[in-house]
Amino acid sequence: MRPSGRALDEMRAVSIETGFTKHAEGSALIKMGDTHVLCTATIEDRVPPFIKGSGLGWVTAEYGMLPRATNTRMRREAAAGKQGGRTIEIQRLIGRSLRAGIDRVALGERQITVDCDVLQADGGTRCASITGGWVALRLAVNKLMKSGDVISDPMLEPVAAISCGIYAGQPVLDLDYPEDSEAGVDGNFIMTASHQLIEVQMSAEGATYSRDQMNTLMDLAEKGVTELVSAQKAVTA
Repeated sequence: MRPSGRALDEMRAVSIETGFTKHAEGSALIKMGDTHVLCTATIEDRVPPFIKGSGLGWVTAEYGMLPRATNTRMRREAAAGKQGGRTIEIQRLIGRSLRAGIDRVALGERQITVDCDVLQADGGTRCASITGGWVALRLAVNKLMKSGDVISDPMLEPVAAISCGIYAGQPVLDLDYPEDSEAGVDGNFIMTASHQLIEVQMSAEGATYSRDQMNTLMDLAEKGVTELVSAQKAVTA
């Protein structure tokens, strides 16, 4: 039995609210159970120096957690004077994932920055950030197309992410914090809507896993991504 009472292949309740902030070109508040992440997309008419003059666009991301997003207060990274290694790793993952779903030639020489701010954490914050970040990105690109700044839709297909793991010896979908903290194996699966893999992060903690178990987790992840893409499409149609 899972702590939440969910079935092994049952996700937490998912909701996505678009237009959550006034100023961003695209914004979405995604809730996956008790994990809540605000994602905003900002369009800028510049690109990093290493692609300047190439005609290619760029999508990047920044990630952060509010001090009381967790059970105990965390010090703001700005107060510490630097970002932690976990933060840097996660925001690079978000950027890589979102770039995999966009045609950078069609985007044109401009940059879209997706900011993912965790308001409340209960496991799976990076997955929620990628899933909600795609929605914010989609909305920002819609504005570019509406204004005529982009002619051909650069969004190739939706990108979403979900966690899966082995908890109490059973493969489970969409780990919350109690499961994540006790799981013998946990992984993050980032895919396109057609189930093309972008990245898989799998690790064992105090246990090992077989090829068959990994395949089972992949099947669960595909189910979860399908449900998330449906939620994405419902709010961006």
